[in-house]
Amino acid sequence: MNFVVFGAGSLGTLVGGLLAREHAVTLVARDPHATAVRESGLSVAGEFDFLVGADATTDGTDRRADCAIVTVKAFHTETAARELATGEFDAVLSLQNGMGNEDLLAAHLDCPVLAGTATYGAVLTEPGRVECTGIGEVVLGARDGGQSDPADRIGTAFSAAGIETTIADDMPRRLWEKLAVNAGINPTTALARVENGALRSGDAEEIAATAARETAAVARAEGVKLPDEDAVAAVRTVAEATAANTSSMRQDVEAGRRTEIDAINGYVVARGEKRDIDTPVNRTLAGLVKAWEQENGP
Repeated sequence: MNFVVFGAGSLGTLVGGLLAREHAVTLVARDPHATAVRESGLSVAGEFDFLVGADATTDGTDRRADCAIVTVKAFHTETAARELATGEFDAVLSLQNGMGNEDLLAAHLDCPVLAGTATYGAVLTEPGRVECTGIGEVVLGARDGGQSDPADRIGTAFSAAGIETTIADDMPRRLWEKLAVNAGINPTTALARVENGALRSGDAEEIAATAARETAAVARAEGVKLPDEDAVAAVRTVAEATAANTSSMRQDVEAGRRTEIDAINGYVVARGEKRDIDTPVNRTLAGLVKAWEQENGP
């Protein structure tokens, strides 16, 4: 298959590099990363060790491929959607954090938009080089749930490239569970400046667990069956599996970048207000991260 990875930062570059072992891949990335990949290839290190050829560009318009994979930050989704709308794709797959990305993409695109999650750990260490800090899984499927022929084809292509892949028919539940994990882990580790493993015990664990419970309550109000215990168990599983990892939000804070707090905890708070569900821990975490953003001006 032919893939375009739109927004090839850490995760997008890793996924693109893994796919390029079997398929034609074009990374849409910023310079100097795009130039380094185009001229010298993409080096994948950490859990992997290989150099692979891939096309790379800074221009995301007028692209054509079997599938576009969107990995931009949630606050750039509309920009990505408008640029992708100038091209032609059989399907678009979102592997982004936060909620609402798929609906926004679908509002601009004529092709099927799939939902996905990815638990691979990735860090872009220098232009043209990405490090896999942990082997995870890609889960993808129809954004509203059910069977999807495009999801079947893309999932098969991912598996052929050696990516651990699950094709799921319950993506709405999986997206809310992922939101619970992100709501618990990302702001807590970013504010405390700790690795994910610090959330396995103590006060930090309880803060993350409570944020997850609040998220599950909002999910149920939205018609998605996500028990509190499942949401909390997911947080604990990810914290354990990625104990040595630095969360994406902590990476953003330490680099002085804007975070995805609005699409994670902010989303939980906003949907909770509409459903008359109180979410005090998510509100506090979101408020503290927003205060940091306002003070530091990323």
